[in-house]
Amino acid sequence: MTINLLLIDDHALFRSGLAMVLAAGLRGVHVFEAPSMEQALLCPCDTIDLLLLDVQLEGLSGLEGIALLKDKWPKAKVLMVSASQDAKVKEQAFALGAQGFIYKAETSQRLLEQVVETLADRLPRNVPASLENRAFKLTPRQCEVLDLLCQGLSNKMIGRRLELSENTVRGHVQATLSALQVSSRSEAAFVARRRGLTNE
Repeated sequence: MTINLLLIDDHALFRSGLAMVLAAGLRGVHVFEAPSMEQALLCPCDTIDLLLLDVQLEGLSGLEGIALLKDKWPKAKVLMVSASQDAKVKEQAFALGAQGFIYKAETSQRLLEQVVETLADRLPRNVPASLENRAFKLTPRQCEVLDLLCQGLSNKMIGRRLELSENTVRGHVQATLSALQVSSRSEAAFVARRRGLTNE
């Protein structure tokens, strides 16, 4: 089975380098490239499994184009790629339907891991063992905190429910975000639901 990836980035050097990393690091993957949203929408491939989409593009931006891309390839997953580490941009991407977000400053290994995680249900089983979908290691208490966090409870309310101080809850929340490799409560809730880590 071939996995089709569409890489959309207006920097040709970065785009070609990233395509090489993906082709070398993952088996059964075919990478299409486009320098703009307009060119991406002209891609002749009927089935795209993953869109690697730069946030900043000339013309229509990556964030603005998510809906158009999902309209053409409704089953495609979206992994945003950005040079900016602005948390608001990251949250906006998830709100618009992205399944993942990675910074351009990350290592190629981390990028491959993120692609594998985003495509966990579609990759062939001969993905290198080092990139297999990793189990998140949460303590029982962190799991309880995550459940309540997913319900939208504040640290204060979580503390009342679990009979913990607000400072203790804050520590558990930060440890949980770190374990999930996310930077916000909303992103943690998204990952938890996608991975079945919560009863919520």
